[in-house]
Amino acid sequence: MENLNKYIICQNENIRDAIKKMDEGGIGFAVCVGENENVIGVISDGDFRRAVLNGMSLNENVLRITNKNFKYLKTGYLKEDVLELFRETVAQHLPILENGKLIEIITEEDFYDIRGKGKSKNVLNIPVVIMAGGKGTRLDPFTRILPKPLIPIGDKTMIEIIMDEYTKYGLSNFYISVNHKAKMIKAYFDDQDIDYNIKYIDESQPLGTAGALKFLEDKIDSTFFVSNCDIIIKEDYCKIHKFHKDGKFDLTLVASMQHHTVPYGVCEIENEGHLKEIREKPEYDFLVNAGMYLLEPSAYKLIPIDEYFDMTDLIMKAQKAGLSVGVYPISEKSYIDVGQLGEYKKTLKLLFDD
Repeated sequence: MENLNKYIICQNENIRDAIKKMDEGGIGFAVCVGENENVIGVISDGDFRRAVLNGMSLNENVLRITNKNFKYLKTGYLKEDVLELFRETVAQHLPILENGKLIEIITEEDFYDIRGKGKSKNVLNIPVVIMAGGKGTRLDPFTRILPKPLIPIGDKTMIEIIMDEYTKYGLSNFYISVNHKAKMIKAYFDDQDIDYNIKYIDESQPLGTAGALKFLEDKIDSTFFVSNCDIIIKEDYCKIHKFHKDGKFDLTLVASMQHHTVPYGVCEIENEGHLKEIREKPEYDFLVNAGMYLLEPSAYKLIPIDEYFDMTDLIMKAQKAGLSVGVYPISEKSYIDVGQLGEYKKTLKLLFDD
C-alpha cells in the first residue's frame, strides 16, 4: 500500500483525530505509533463504534481504544502465513512490521482478490425497501424533469448506485415505493437488463418515509432493510445486520458521526453577563440519522393506514410502545447524502475525481 502515513496515528492524538484519519484512509483501519514511530497497536472501525456506543468522549486519548494485543507479521512472511491468520481470526487487516515499524498493510479483501479464493464475503438473504415516492425538491431543478431516483451519478442512476451497494452482500430482492413520476421509474427499469428482482409499492398519495411500509404487512414477514433513495452507505451491511440481531432490536437506524468546527471563539457567560470562558474554534460531534434502517415485522402495527408517516414518527412511536430501537454508528465518509444539489456535486467529485 502506498502512502502509509495516512494510516498512521500518533499516540498523543485524541479519538476524534483518529476517526478522521481512518476516514481519510478509507479502509476502516489505522495503526497507532509512539516514539521513533514504533507501532503500539491498531484501531479498527469496530473500536470506534464501541467507543461511541459506550458514550466515550472523542476528546479522550486514542490509546483508550487502541488494541495493543494485535495480530501482525514481520518482513519475510509467507503468503501461507497471511492465509492462516485471515482464516483463523476475525482480522481484516494485517500490519507488516520491520524492527517495530510499519512497512505494509495487507487487507483481507485485496489478498483474496489476488489469490482468487479463500474467505467469501458474508451474504444476506432479506428484502430491501427503497422509499422513492418523494418529489425530491432538494434537487430542484433536476427533479422538475426526472424523478429523484433516476438522477444520474456517473453512468448509472442514483437508485442503481444504492442498489449496487446492497447486491455486494447478496441482497437482490427490492421493493420500491413510488408516487412522483412513478411511470418513468417503472419504464426505466422495464428497459434495463438487471440482476435483481423489483416489486413496486404504489402510493396513491405521498406517504412520507415510512407510510408505504404498511402495504408490506402481508408480503414481508422477516427482518428487512429500508433506505431513503438519496443516500449511499459505504459500510459492511452484514455487520449492521449482525448488530441488529445480536441486540435483538425491533428497529435499528444507521447514524453517521459528523464533526463540526465553529470557526469563531465561542463565549460562555454566567451571572448576568460575566464572561466565564472563551473556547476558540470548538469542535462538536453529532450522530445524525443516515436514512438507512433495519426493521422487524413488529413495526407494522405502529404504521397508520394510508396516512403520511415519516420514519422519525415510527421511531418515536416504537419507543413509546416499548419496542427496542438501536443505533449503529458509521464514520462521516461512510455516509454520502446526494439528496441536495450541493451534496450531489460533492458526491460526483468524491466518487469520480481521481
